[in-house]
Amino acid sequence: MQADKTKVIRLLKTVKGQIDGLIKMVEEDRYCIDISTQVLASQSLLKRINLEILKAHFAHCVKNSLESGSETDKEAKISEMVGVLDKILK
Repeated sequence: MQADKTKVIRLLKTVKGQIDGLIKMVEEDRYCIDISTQVLASQSLLKRINLEILKAHFAHCVKNSLESGSETDKEAKISEMVGVLDKILK
């Protein structure tokens, strides 16, 4: 992985704390909107983490493949990028 591991791990630990908090909120029968708000915050942070990982992937792996890879390799990377975008946009 080419992304800043320290940053990604810190963000993932934050999400882990949010998830632990969500579990506690559900167990305590907290107000639905409060739980939903926390779910949205966790989703937002996961999206940010994913963006960090994808930016590094594009800047390193994809760039290297497009600059020096075979045509098959280039096509595979482009197909991979389209697949990721398809998942994100759903």
